[in-house]
Amino acid sequence: MNELTIRRPDDWHLHLRDGAMLKGVLPFSAAHFARAIIMPNLVPPVVTVADAQSYRARILDSLPDGVDFEPLMTLYLTEATSPDDVAAGHESGLIKAVKLYPAGATTNSDSGVKSIDRVMPVLERMAAMGLPLCVHGEVTDASVDIFDREAVFIERVLAPLRERVPDLKIVMEHVTTKDGVDYVASAERNLAATITTHHLIINRNAILAGGIRPHYYCLPVAKRETHRQALRAAATSGDRRFFLGTDSAPHVDPSKECGCGCAGIFTAINTLSCLAHVFEEERALDRLEAFTSLNGPAYYGLPVNSATVTLKRLPEPIRLPGKIDTGAGPVTVFDPMFALHWQVC
Repeated sequence: MNELTIRRPDDWHLHLRDGAMLKGVLPFSAAHFARAIIMPNLVPPVVTVADAQSYRARILDSLPDGVDFEPLMTLYLTEATSPDDVAAGHESGLIKAVKLYPAGATTNSDSGVKSIDRVMPVLERMAAMGLPLCVHGEVTDASVDIFDREAVFIERVLAPLRERVPDLKIVMEHVTTKDGVDYVASAERNLAATITTHHLIINRNAILAGGIRPHYYCLPVAKRETHRQALRAAATSGDRRFFLGTDSAPHVDPSKECGCGCAGIFTAINTLSCLAHVFEEERALDRLEAFTSLNGPAYYGLPVNSATVTLKRLPEPIRLPGKIDTGAGPVTVFDPMFALHWQVC
């Protein structure tokens, strides 16, 4: 197969940042994706409906002229979040999900949740409304090894929460382990997972073998090869519980290439080319549309996009920039470590 046309994809987990960075990275997502679930971990975070309205306006103001892109707004769950504010945002159509960050789990998560008990009124209200909860699925207990934090989160937090509020729709964001894949696959209802582009391609050797490579460092951190293979099997299976969330997360190079570098990989510019390569390797190009364009809308209860995109396989490798200039500073583009031949036309 040298040409593939699919419904225009959506990105169900995207970091656009703000200010000059927003203006610099937004065009790359908007070029290929119709919609995206926008992460709320700004500084300060997007914690109220008013915050989300303001952020959405800034995103729309930053779009290139004539580009059609819909930001799907989320709220950052804190222990002070108002159930009434969440309900009002959902009823207005603005808020499509609420994001649970365990406090300290990732970039700008210091305001996150320390005790699930303290946010139960919000979660119970969300369950009654059918509003999804997106979870960063890692514990932050310092005694738990960083490579085990997803599995421990399932045991300690996610499984008890689902027993306690079985009607709550949950998305386990950027799942990275076989444990996570198996747990989602075992669920009969109200549980799905996003999978990133980069976790289908790299394992932890990419970060550590032969020297530290900060542009492959993300959270959740890439795991063993056995976990990467489980992610590939899930993404290419056609199972409606798994769909694309790029977790494209730009940081300027000085913030990555330093003594304590930021977590995040910028993949918005080459995600579809990378995914076509992966699905071709797995002999599953016929399932790429389900992963990128069909499964996510089905879970979120939204219509599938009517527009399409076409990917063509070129005989020579396509050329993409290694860095982009965002105005906030240079951002390194994810390098999959193989030649890309699939181009979005």
